[in-house]
Amino acid sequence: MLTAEQRAIVKSTVPLLESGGEALTTHFYNILLAEHPEVRPFFNQAHQANGAQPRALANSVLMYARHIDKLEQLGELVAQIINKHVSLQIERAHYPVVGACLLRAISDVLGADIATAEVLSAWGAAYQQLADILMGAEEKIYAETAAAPGGWRGARAFAVTRKMPESPEITSFYLAPKDGGALMDFTPGQYLGLRLVVDGREIRRNYSLSAAPNGRDYRISVKRETGGVASGFLHDALHKGDTLDVFPPAGEFVLAAGDKPVVLISGGVGITPTLAMLDVALEGHRPVHFIHFARNHSVHAFRDAIEARKARNPQLQRFYVYDDTSGTDDTTAPHATGRLSTEQLGQWLPGTRDVDAYFLGPQPFMRQVKQQLHALGVPQTQTRYEFFGPASALD
Repeated sequence: MLTAEQRAIVKSTVPLLESGGEALTTHFYNILLAEHPEVRPFFNQAHQANGAQPRALANSVLMYARHIDKLEQLGELVAQIINKHVSLQIERAHYPVVGACLLRAISDVLGADIATAEVLSAWGAAYQQLADILMGAEEKIYAETAAAPGGWRGARAFAVTRKMPESPEITSFYLAPKDGGALMDFTPGQYLGLRLVVDGREIRRNYSLSAAPNGRDYRISVKRETGGVASGFLHDALHKGDTLDVFPPAGEFVLAAGDKPVVLISGGVGITPTLAMLDVALEGHRPVHFIHFARNHSVHAFRDAIEARKARNPQLQRFYVYDDTSGTDDTTAPHATGRLSTEQLGQWLPGTRDVDAYFLGPQPFMRQVKQQLHALGVPQTQTRYEFFGPASALD
């Protein structure tokens, strides 16, 4: 357990983390990935290259240090980390490796004058405290998932039963257990972890479940990313009848139970988890306001599916926003173009602001939506968002 003196030492390093946290975490990842190839499958190299992963870790470390004596103030950050770990099947044996590399990075970057024996001891105790919290929570989820009807732990072989293009960029994959056994339910908004072997190299990724639970199969819908190793493999090399190693559903960005109107706002491939949320909300007869942003009509995936739901469910309101209207006609034109004003968004929301709002998409888009919902009076406690990739601060 951390002593009061150790907490004080950790908090004293906050100014250093504010100014140099990203340099520290970049050095940490260089050590970790160079010396421990066994952990490389858990990390997306594109996020390393563009700095997103070091920035996200630097923010997490800073937040932890700031709130070391009141961890409840970390809010949803801990839950996000736990669920990402579970989706990739992080195990207890990985934690000592990470801790040792983190302390080395602190020593190397801060130098002997600052990273004294007392500072390293305090940070070692602080890391162990966090590791114990994460390991305990993750083990609880692993055990509960394995014991659930149709649940499992670790990798389970799934067959690709169907592969369907949804747009020039997005393809859906339907996955069913090869063992023919039961399939556990999930909460709309969660994601699946996959273990892939690409050119002899193992990589792990997670993808949102894009259809409501049906007890028969799972659907993920994957955008081909420029230079994306995993997405390129799935689009080009994975076909009907092939087998994938799949980890159980995870994630805390989920549809809350209740009868409040639901607002779903997505940009690009951010539409995928909202599709599962949409179907379950409609099954519960909840009013739904579905707002989707796309570059243009040609890359707008799932529009026909949304229109079909609109025809069957009068409580569904849907609105589309395109960057440009090329290739559209009277039947395919969007409801707005370009950057959406706060006033226009307000007109598309329900009359009440007592709603459950969910949004997901590119980070600048999410930052704007968060600000607009706040300005329009939607309670912050009822606005939820998820990141594809490392979590970042939207404020």
